[in-house]
Amino acid sequence: MVEFCKRGLPENKQLDYKYMLPKNHEKFAKTIASFANAMGGTIIIGVQDDKNDKPAPPFTGIAYHEKVRNSIEDIIKTNIDPVVFVDVNICINKRGDRMFVVIDIPQSNLTPHLVGKLKRAYIRTGQSSRPEIIVHPDKLPWLLDHRQKSERLRHILYDKAESHFENYLKTCTVSAKGEIVSTLSFIPLYPQEPLTDYKQLPQLAAASSTRAPYGVMANPDFPLKPVQDGITVISNKRGVYKLTEFNSYGLIMNKQVASQDEMINGHAAQTIHVETLAQNCVLFFVTARKFLDKLAFGGPLSFRFKLEHTRGKRALLGTKQSTVLEDYVRLDRNLFLTDLQNRLPALLEDLLHEAAWSLGLQVPSDNISALVKQFLQEVQS
Repeated sequence: MVEFCKRGLPENKQLDYKYMLPKNHEKFAKTIASFANAMGGTIIIGVQDDKNDKPAPPFTGIAYHEKVRNSIEDIIKTNIDPVVFVDVNICINKRGDRMFVVIDIPQSNLTPHLVGKLKRAYIRTGQSSRPEIIVHPDKLPWLLDHRQKSERLRHILYDKAESHFENYLKTCTVSAKGEIVSTLSFIPLYPQEPLTDYKQLPQLAAASSTRAPYGVMANPDFPLKPVQDGITVISNKRGVYKLTEFNSYGLIMNKQVASQDEMINGHAAQTIHVETLAQNCVLFFVTARKFLDKLAFGGPLSFRFKLEHTRGKRALLGTKQSTVLEDYVRLDRNLFLTDLQNRLPALLEDLLHEAAWSLGLQVPSDNISALVKQFLQEVQS
């Protein structure tokens, strides 16, 4: 959290700093509800902001209080109708006496959330002079239209990035037909405008690249290919086709052929190894965390994991194997950058266990945890 504060990201439509847990509970509830009524966002308690609305050092947090999560939940239940469901994360220092409190507030489908005895609806503006404004509930349909425009933009950015991999394969006169193709992606849940100049992306991609003994994500030694609003890092090393895209709107996507031909019981079979899948997920998540951290994006993120053309393929993890019944596997999550910073092992364990299960493998959670721990330890800083 200290490293995040050092980035100096000012308060905006999706980020708010609080020096202490506010004593004015209704005012605090107003901030929470305004995020839920708009595009979602994050509140960080334990950070003082300066005259430019940026984090002001020292970054020491607040005194540790074990019941702070209950206090926040009580404030929400008492002051907001309908209740807003938030994710509260506690970041404790090594001595255990200071902490930051990170409140991730998703965009809500139960709007409008009304605050206080007067039942007023607020939305987040991002203006330092008026961070939240009152809006009549009848005037909220415009906000829904704004969300829909952002959702359409998200789908456009995602689909264009996916098409780049297919177009790359065509230029190589190869096809992934019948192969298992893996897709991993993060993109702002409600993209609105570029988060960086596209000309800065080569440096950002190089700084975000992640290495481990088992592989490299977005290898800076490979040539970059510009695309609209972004760049791609392409590789076909050892015949494994990979593409990692970085977009100025905050999208990062990795697509690659994930299956290989192997002899199983004397017969050739297309196989996917969950261990290899886990390695790629670790590299991608760490790379995405670096990239999004450098963009200092504080809003909600859409994550997607997808495996295509899986039916009839062989899945293996250790000594366990199965024939996959699913045509495809797709797992979606709504996350925040703070999740990647504070809960990365747990996120990876949850994702990989569900992926293995979907591929027909009934694997103890401890096995997945051990894989994640090993592969994260091998990531080079």
